[in-house]
Amino acid sequence: MAIDPEELLPRKKSVGIVLGEDLSAMSAFELSERILALEGEIARCREAITVRHSTKSAADSFFKR
Repeated sequence: MAIDPEELLPRKKSVGIVLGEDLSAMSAFELSERILALEGEIARCREAITVRHSTKSAADSFFKR
């Protein structure tokens, strides 16, 4: 059986939240779920920023800036 070359390509993640998306068609439940997802992403970004700052601090200390 032949392999389809497209099956070997990495699959793209489905688009979940689109910034600026029209919210008028969403239910209150869908909006609440959207807020939870966005808050989770905000927390993940804040954690990444903290890691970046600590890495920069360690590098600055090592190179005595």
